[in-house]
Amino acid sequence: MVAAVADTVGPLRVVRVHLQIGALAGVVPDALRFCFEACVRDTSLANASLEIDEVPARGRCKGCGAELAMSSLLDECACGGMEIEVLAGQELRIKDVEVEVQ
Repeated sequence: MVAAVADTVGPLRVVRVHLQIGALAGVVPDALRFCFEACVRDTSLANASLEIDEVPARGRCKGCGAELAMSSLLDECACGGMEIEVLAGQELRIKDVEVEVQ
């Protein structure tokens, strides 16, 4: 898609990449920040800023219906229930990408 836009309006440069990463996504945001600069060198993302929103994990007990903050997929509810439906915290998505025409 970027190539199609570039053909129409001219060369593009990515200015900012905005991600959402959940606490249970299995991705360490600091490690991703550390690798980002090396991975984008000599690409259209060179010099782009990286913004990461860290999404806290939340779940709902299937037994009693209570919502709870989670720190792992093995958490249990205060009622002792172990069947927890994850409501948030597994996200790994690109929220938006800001580009500019060069």
